[in-house]
Amino acid sequence: MDVSDLKFFEHVVDAGGMGRAAETLNTVQSNVTMRIRALERELGVALFHRSARGVSL
Repeated sequence: MDVSDLKFFEHVVDAGGMGRAAETLNTVQSNVTMRIRALERELGVALFHRSARGVSL
């Protein structure tokens, strides 16, 4: 597990969405999504409920 993936997870939780987290991390949304999906694959669980309004735990 990459510790920086956990940083991305924390930012998504705090921001309430992948796009807003990307802004705070100075990266693009696709990068955040890729890192979260990799973390979900590694853990074998979905970490968020995704909707048009954002994400929730």
